[in-house]
Amino acid sequence: MTALLTFTVLVLVAIAIWQMTKIFELSQTKTERAEIANDSDNKNNGYLLFAFLIFIYGITIFSFAKYSKMLLPEAVSEHGGEYDQLMLVSMGIIFFVQTITQALLHYFGYKYRGQKGRKALFFADNDRLEFIWTIIPVIVLAGLILWGLYTWTNIMDINEDDDPLVVELYAQQFNWTARYSGEDNVLGEANVRLIDIANANVLGLDESDPNAEDDIIVKELHLPVGRKVNFKMRSQDVLHSAYMPHFRAQMNCVPGMITQFSFTPTITTEEMRLNPDVVDKVKRTNALRAEWAAEGRPNSDPWEFDYVLLCNKICGKSHYNMQMKIIVETEEEFNKWLAEQKSFKETVMVDEEEEQAFNTEDGVDVELEERTSEE
Repeated sequence: MTALLTFTVLVLVAIAIWQMTKIFELSQTKTERAEIANDSDNKNNGYLLFAFLIFIYGITIFSFAKYSKMLLPEAVSEHGGEYDQLMLVSMGIIFFVQTITQALLHYFGYKYRGQKGRKALFFADNDRLEFIWTIIPVIVLAGLILWGLYTWTNIMDINEDDDPLVVELYAQQFNWTARYSGEDNVLGEANVRLIDIANANVLGLDESDPNAEDDIIVKELHLPVGRKVNFKMRSQDVLHSAYMPHFRAQMNCVPGMITQFSFTPTITTEEMRLNPDVVDKVKRTNALRAEWAAEGRPNSDPWEFDYVLLCNKICGKSHYNMQMKIIVETEEEFNKWLAEQKSFKETVMVDEEEEQAFNTEDGVDVELEERTSEE
């Protein structure tokens, strides 16, 4: 309500200023009202160009000083450093070119403004100038493109030479499910046509495939630090995008096909929580949440940093809520956690008389207990 009132007041003030300006113009009966700009008009417009140049430089400097703290902290994957370096160089070139071209644009707009008695001089063509302003961007962009392709090739080098951990990320409106490949490190075959919610086969695993028996389905993604992870991604319904910002990783999840991405985590969750940038962000966030708590507003509980998997495609009305917690830990901690999880064979491929369990918190296990008790 406050925002609406503020907006209304600003609109009314703008209308009032506009009306006062019109009244002032009408009162100036002796003012020349020619439709053609004169030397004074051109000079004033030139000064306004310089004022706008100062404004855009000022707002750029202000934005960097004020909002740089909103940027992501250091990358936590092996390829992340090269990714960030490529981004930094690209943005540096963009800002350098923008600074020079904007300064020249506004300066020439003032220097060569229209003046009475001065005739504009122009070149119909100039081969040397054409060559200069064509070849320089070609060289720079070609260098960036080649560097980008080299970086992309390195990042997308998905192989199994280093004994990677194989994990599936399964996307559906509006949640994520992860599937580990078990002791054989091979994911079982799966198809959306095999999904059987009544029997907790939520990913459509093929129960006749021996490789599926030891697969582990969870709702919280754990990764061992220092070990390569090969992600295989599927979507059940619409186009999603698996986005892990701290790992500088993103890949579309496309219905009807399997997409892949690979990276090696380098910093555990506990280590990242001690990063000065992360500590500062947690402090600022919790200070804001404390104010919300005092006002009785929701989402005011203290926040603790965690890596997160997000959907970076607008996939529906609850897209904003499609995320999964990622925990990076030591190899020993990861192995201990994984050993505590139940396999697909233990949760789904069991006799109806046996107790069924599921490594999720989406209510499937409750349904199964109720169905079993009724039987």
